[in-house]
Amino acid sequence: MKIAIGCDHGGFQLKEEVKKHLSQKGIEFEDFGTYSEESCDYPDIAACVGEKVVAKEFELGILICGTGIGIGIAANKIPGVRAALCSDTFSAHATRQHNNANILTMGQRVVGPGLALDIVDTFLNSSFEGDRHQRRIDKISAIENKYKK
Repeated sequence: MKIAIGCDHGGFQLKEEVKKHLSQKGIEFEDFGTYSEESCDYPDIAACVGEKVVAKEFELGILICGTGIGIGIAANKIPGVRAALCSDTFSAHATRQHNNANILTMGQRVVGPGLALDIVDTFLNSSFEGDRHQRRIDKISAIENKYKK
């Protein structure tokens, strides 16, 4: 499994914790920034990670900002991205099973590092059930295609 990871300045510390965790588990990842707590714009990071995931250069992505909201909104503008904000393990499991989410978003100011690592593990270890859920994913794709410019 290969993971694309990124954050803005508001998620930098948590991203560093997640990177350590992934390394300890032997999970391959690439960090697309930011690389400090200096202010930056989350849409730039979200676009980079989202494009890499949609291009299938990475199986999944993880994006972190202060709340996980803005970075997820930006990522979801990319056709094919299904970024899900998760602040609990049930949501992380369900979004992989039912929504085939391909990017996890989290907020450093919302979840502590212990819970965040549990959420990451749950997201990475859950898989899409397909079946009736695929019909719904296809409808999401149809909405994307309708509004593409």
